[in-house]
Amino acid sequence: MGQVEAGDTLREWRESAKYWETHARTIQQMFAPVTSALIEDAGIIEGNAVLDVAGGTGEPSLTIAEKVGPSGSVMYTDAVAGMVAAAQSEGARRGLTNIRFQQCLADSLPFETNSFDAAVSRLGVMFFPDPSAALREILRVVKAEGALSFAVWYESNVNPFAYLVTDVLSRYTKTEPADPDAPGAFRFAEPGKLVRVLTEAGAIEVRERLLKFRIEAHISREEFWEMRSGTSGTLREKLAALPTDLRLRIANEVKEAVAEFFPNERMSFPAQMLIVTGAKPI
Repeated sequence: MGQVEAGDTLREWRESAKYWETHARTIQQMFAPVTSALIEDAGIIEGNAVLDVAGGTGEPSLTIAEKVGPSGSVMYTDAVAGMVAAAQSEGARRGLTNIRFQQCLADSLPFETNSFDAAVSRLGVMFFPDPSAALREILRVVKAEGALSFAVWYESNVNPFAYLVTDVLSRYTKTEPADPDAPGAFRFAEPGKLVRVLTEAGAIEVRERLLKFRIEAHISREEFWEMRSGTSGTLREKLAALPTDLRLRIANEVKEAVAEFFPNERMSFPAQMLIVTGAKPI
């Protein structure tokens, strides 16, 4: 991954940060089962010191801070200043005092070697410019036998939260085939792919499991479209290039396509992700 491509990824996330902050509480609800899976698979308990890489608007850092309690600590990190500011604001609102915030890149962590009992990243590793370098760096700052646990999307065709929007958009815009190794939501959707990268980075006891859950939140179809069309930089860019009447048509078609997943105007999509966990050698 070259510097230009890495810069493009960061630019997109900087531009997306305000939308993620707007919808942060909805997103917290949506992915709460994934946060629970990371905590479970990394064996995080009260008193642990935990690193969260690419923590976005604050999750799973804030939930983990509540889990580890006052005798534990969380180091939240993200590469985007707007995300860090949003996470800090939410941490202050919750009155959490055992969490610190640091803006930094995943492959250049400003922490001492062997600093953390565990490290996690929820839907972050897919967007690292150089996943191998980032994983080696995360391993460096985790203590011997410490756990690393990552959540990534499983295949698009079993995740209607993603593919229904993509299917509608593809009727109106040209979509180039995605580079399977470029930053993107489904970069590690292939079973075993992240396992191989994490193993090559030096982790041991690497394992993978399929997490089936439901993406749920108390929002309407209109609110869903507002969130999806804002938080996705790629989607925003494609929509911005279209005339207003076509954008409205796409919005209406998406809302119709997702209708079955909004019983009583409450979002509930079936979803699948991979949880990949390993440990640092002694």
